[in-house]
Formats: sequence, C-alpha cells, structure tokens
Amino acid sequence: MEEKNEKNSKKVRVIIIVILVLLLIDGIVAWYIISNLDKNKPDEVFYAYIECLKNQDYEGMYSLISDSTKQRVDKDTFLARNKNIYEGIEATNIEISNLIYDEDNKSIDYEMSFNTLAGPISISNTATFDRQGDNKYYLNWYSSLIFPELQESYKVRVYSNSGSRGDILDRNGNILATNNENGEREYPYGEITAHLVGYVRGISEEELEAHKGEGYTASSIIGKNGLELAFEDRLRGKNGTGIYIVDANEVVLKTIAETDMEDGEDIRTTIDIELQQKIYEEYRNDNGFSVAMNPKTGEVLAMVSTPSFDSNKFITGFTDEEWQALSTDENTPMFARYESTWVPGSSFKPITGAIGLSTNSFTATESFGSSTLSWQKDESWGDYRVTTLTTYGGTSNLRNALIYSDNVYFAKAAIRIGANTFAEQLLNIGFDKEMDFPISMSTSQFGSNNEFSSEISLADSGYGQGKILVNPLHVASIYSAFVNDGNMIKPYIEYKSTSDEPEYWLEDAFSKGAADEIRDDLIQVVENANGTGHEARISGVTLAGKTGTAELKGAGEDEGEELGWFNTFVVSDEDDEQLLMINMIENVENRGGSHYLLPIVRNIIQDYLG
Repeated sequence: MEEKNEKNSKKVRVIIIVILVLLLIDGIVAWYIISNLDKNKPDEVFYAYIECLKNQDYEGMYSLISDSTKQRVDKDTFLARNKNIYEGIEATNIEISNLIYDEDNKSIDYEMSFNTLAGPISISNTATFDRQGDNKYYLNWYSSLIFPELQESYKVRVYSNSGSRGDILDRNGNILATNNENGEREYPYGEITAHLVGYVRGISEEELEAHKGEGYTASSIIGKNGLELAFEDRLRGKNGTGIYIVDANEVVLKTIAETDMEDGEDIRTTIDIELQQKIYEEYRNDNGFSVAMNPKTGEVLAMVSTPSFDSNKFITGFTDEEWQALSTDENTPMFARYESTWVPGSSFKPITGAIGLSTNSFTATESFGSSTLSWQKDESWGDYRVTTLTTYGGTSNLRNALIYSDNVYFAKAAIRIGANTFAEQLLNIGFDKEMDFPISMSTSQFGSNNEFSSEISLADSGYGQGKILVNPLHVASIYSAFVNDGNMIKPYIEYKSTSDEPEYWLEDAFSKGAADEIRDDLIQVVENANGTGHEARISGVTLAGKTGTAELKGAGEDEGEELGWFNTFVVSDEDDEQLLMINMIENVENRGGSHYLLPIVRNIIQDYLG
C-alpha cells in the first residue's frame, strides 16, 4: 500500500513539474511576444525615411528621427535645412543601393545617387539608429547624412554663371535679336519682327516645372513665342553651376558637383530683313499678313503680321496704361495672323482647278456652259444659288474662269470632282496635316470634320467659301507646286546651303500637266487686261497670281467683313528672282475688295527685284 502511494506521489510531482515547465515556457513566449510587439527593423526605418525624402515630405522624415536627435536639432531647423538643401540643388531621381546592415552597431552603410542642377551626384554614407522606449528603431540624424563632409556649422552653396543667349540673325547676318552690354535681350527691329522673332521673359512656375531637370532656375528667362521659343533649346545659354560646402566664413571646403558654363548658339535664319521691312511698311496701317518664300527652295523670306507691337517692351517693361492699351486693343496686335487659318475665297480656285485636272474630272479646255451671274444645279437646292460678279464672252473654260474669277465655274468644278474625291485630294495635299516647321501653324481644314455635309457645301468650297479654312504657309507650299512640276516644297526658316537638293513636303500633289496649266493660267490673271490681278502687272517681270475676296457673313446677314487676298509668284529661271507671296488684308469691304491689295503687293515685289 505504501509503495503504491509512493508511486502516486512521484507521479503527481512529475505532473506538477511538467505543468510548471509549461507555464515557464508560456511565460517566456509571452514575454518574447510582448517585448517584440510593434518592433521594427533599422533598414525598414531607413527605407521609409528615403521614401519621404523622395516625396519632399520633410515632416515625415522628422517623425522617423531619434529623440536624441530632436534634443540636438529643433523641428524648424531640421525641416528648413533639409528643404533648403535638397530643393536648392534640385535633387531628383534619388536612389539607394548597396545597403550593408551591421547588426552589432545597429548601422547601415549605403550608397545614394541623385541628379542635381549641377549634374549627377553619388555618395557613400553610414546611418545609425537608436531603439527607444516604444521598442522601435529611430534614425540618428546629422547634417552629414545629407553630405558626409557637411558639419552642423557648414552650409551648402549653389553658384551659377549664366551663359549668354545666342543671337538670331537674318540670312545676311543682320541681327534680329541679341543681348546688349547689360545682358538684357534686345530686338533692333522692334515691331517689324515682333511676331516672327518673339520675345523672352522670366520663366513661370508652370514652365519651371515642365522643364525640371534641364538647368532652369527661378531666375531664368525663356523664349515665349516666335523664333525665341522655337529655338529655345539652342539659343539659351547653359549655366555654369557648382554645388559647394562652405564653412561659417564662406570658405569653400568641398566641391560636390560642377558643370561648365556654355553660351547659347547663334541661329541664322532664311529671313531677308529688307523684304520684311518693306512688307511691314506697306501693311502697317492695316490688319493682315504676308508670307514670302522662295518657291524653288522653300526658304521663308519674310513673315509679317499687322498690327504689331514693340517686343522690346517685354524687356524694358510696360506702364500700366501701355499694357492695358495693348492687351485690350480690338485689332489684336499680339495675334500672329499667319499662324492661324482663314477663309481663302477665290484665291482657292487654282487649287480646285489643279485637283480637277489631276483627277481627270475635266480638261482645261472643256466648256462648262455659258457664263452666268447666278446658277444652281437643280431645284433640290431650293432658293440657294451660286453668284459671281461678272460675265464674260467666249468659252467658260478653266483659263477664263481664273482670269475672270468665275464662282459658278468652280462650283460646277467641285461637283464634277465629287465630294469623296475632293476630300481625298485635299487631305493628300496637306489639309488636316501638321506641318513640320519650327513655329507652330494651325492646320488647314474643310467641311465638317473634313467631310462635305451637302452638295451646296461642296459647290461653295470649290471657290473657297463654304467651310474651307487655310493656313498661309500651307497655301504657300501648295502654290509652290505650280513651279515644281506638281511637288509641294517644304518650307524652312533656318538657313542652309542653297546648293542642297530641294526638299518637298508632299510629292506629286498635282500632276505635272495640271501644275503647268495652272501656272500659265495664273500668268494670264495678271497679264490679261481683263484679269482680276492685272493691276499688279510689272513691266519686264512675269508675274502669276490669284486674287480672292472672302466673305465672312453670319447667319441671316446680307453683308459682312471681307478678307482681301492676293497670292502671287514670280515666274523666272533666275535664282535671285524666286519669290512667292501669300497676302491677306482684313476689312477690305468698301475698299475695292482684293483689288486693295494689288498696288501694295506690286510695290513690294518691285522693290525686292530692284
């Protein structure tokens, strides 16, 4: 019995011991779990800190630093020091690599790389950490975490030397834009070249953000429009920039990064400033534009828009009264008219004719019936009729229709071509197509979304009304096909050797036969005594051209504003006589319509040819 009791007693003791051991193990596990509750790792803290830095979240960075750091550096000092340095050097694309964690010392060796306004920077550094009362690790921050050599009393300085902005020159080396002795921008020809050359101003916040990482600073100037904008990347001088660590006496202790200063490039253009001046003088009292080009090479010789403004005022400054007058002027002097699109009126008729001949829709000698002042296809047009200004004897063929500017003929021509073919051919010659040119030009359009909504719309489009809208430089390229065997020259404005082969924007825009026919017919528009362009005739010069008076009438209006056009080119084999001009003046109603332009253009061409 006693032996049995002894065995039971031992068994109980073993059970008690096991229970005690299990309780002890549970206690140890519980203690371990509790002691590690919310515990983090140094590398996790470090990655979180760098992520805040990438996002310029300096408050977030501050929340990750140790109490010992906060006792040394107050919050405002920490926030200001990090923000001023990192943003002052324009640190971007921050990357961390090659992390090595020393568990004994609770430190991390790492490499950091980032871009700055003085170029890329790469540093090797070490970060240390403290575990605090909440059982978490926090970063010990020192200024040396920004740059290893940066002590608390040291500063980071950014110095820059501005490269000079390049000049803009005409084809003969005449200066269109330069820098004066004080380094401010200067435009010697003022109003004459204001739209073409453009102007510079201080960079905006939006532009600074858009050009981030390209070396611009808040004090940079930037091209705002015209050639100053078009060639900004090459004209602008590159700042020579250095990032340095200096001591309290501003003595340079360490060069962190440095780039050399570069002056901007001079841009020589194809512009002939004497022609530009002459056009401006003739246009200065009107609202209009003129684009002049060598049709054989594509060199843009002049681009004038009137009224204009003095681009120098954007440098020297406007008074409040001057700016108010300029910005509210109903004649919109700051609007570069040649960049937009316009209703071409009868100046579009040669294009319709060339399309008709190229597509074999009719022949040049084919008669479209007797000349008439009013016409409609049939009764389906209701009360609508196409009207023209004059009738003429003889055959109603292409040449006579161009000489007399017969709206009825070209309405019939458009219907002969057909809506689908006409639309297809207009797209083939650059409508709805962006032109490869440094200054942005609006694209020519037609119809409703480049489709003709009705037969009447198609007929009206044949003589340049309806919903035809053209850009002047595009029209210059189209007209160049009449002297280039049907190929449209590519306009360009940066000077290059004229010995190069001409570059065409669109080849075979028209058949050679069609181009030659239109050229010969447009000569008669000027040479023939009955031609609408006869007033522009110059003795000893073969001139081809087409007038146009575009009507801008609102719904229900019997009369409206009229745009006067005269598109013309010199027909010559001589290189120095090549000139094509697209000309338009607004508000020519009661001033003779397009005829108002003829003596103006004649004077310009006579002066140019000497």
